[in-house]
Amino acid sequence: MGLYRAETYRVEDSVGFQITRLRSAVFAAVDREVAPWGVSSAQAAILIYIAHGRGNRAADIARDYSYDTGSMTRMIDRLVKKGLMRRVRDAADRRSVRLELTSKGDKLAGRLPAVAARALNRLLRGFSRPELDQLKGYLDRMLANVD
Repeated sequence: MGLYRAETYRVEDSVGFQITRLRSAVFAAVDREVAPWGVSSAQAAILIYIAHGRGNRAADIARDYSYDTGSMTRMIDRLVKKGLMRRVRDAADRRSVRLELTSKGDKLAGRLPAVAARALNRLLRGFSRPELDQLKGYLDRMLANVD
């Protein structure tokens, strides 16, 4: 038997609802910090993703951040227009496009981890390192159950 029951389920008590609210709070906190640089938190996440070598294809980023491909294309278009990123044809597969940071995008991406750390540290006030590690462990367990 599961931990939730249909007859007693309340959305406000749902872990999913709490995670959704928390994700929104994290993005809002980062939005406030990166607004002076002319990017959104979602765009900042893409820059960090590429800068940290997680991947360089729009489909990978969209999958990892649960964005639909249309939204991802529009975000990348904005980053290209701002001169922070460029699309480059893959020499091995001309049908494939890689994403690269420009020098301007790389410089901005270098500043973003400090912004993310500040935002997360505000949300984690009162947590100890062991509690943070425990929370991350719980979230990892949930993610392991994703089909």
